[in-house]
Amino acid sequence: MFYYLIAIFVILLDQFTKWLIVSKMYFGESITIIENVLYITSHRNRGAAWGILQGQMWLFYVITLVVIVAIMYYLRKAAKGKILLGVSLSLMLGGAIGNFIDRVLRKEVVDFIHTYIFGYNFPVFNIADSSLVIGVILLMIQMLLDERGSKEKSYGENGTHHS
Repeated sequence: MFYYLIAIFVILLDQFTKWLIVSKMYFGESITIIENVLYITSHRNRGAAWGILQGQMWLFYVITLVVIVAIMYYLRKAAKGKILLGVSLSLMLGGAIGNFIDRVLRKEVVDFIHTYIFGYNFPVFNIADSSLVIGVILLMIQMLLDERGSKEKSYGENGTHHS
């Protein structure tokens, strides 16, 4: 249940921030937070990451539903006793649902976090996108830890571990 609360928190924060952008800013408006680094910019995306596959909503509906079901399955089956895995999956679940809500209700995703990283104009993103990326990074860390643990276990069993 704890993991679903994380996902719900992400969804609520994501939808609240998007509502603020839609209701308080006009499309294309930008507010400087840190000059040449961070801006709040009202932007819309009808595609996937970085604007690819513009207008392919039916594809996003199908893929997102499959992803949501898969994440929920793994939350129930694989995350027991693995806090990092559970948190990573719950962040991905919240992010996927947050953007899915936009696609269903608005037919586009509201983006607003606009950064320039080392002079690179990074594509505008939102809380759901951030949650997805952090969740994937945590999942990769969990996978590395699992791999390391299984190697240590097999070395110990075979007696071939060298210090």
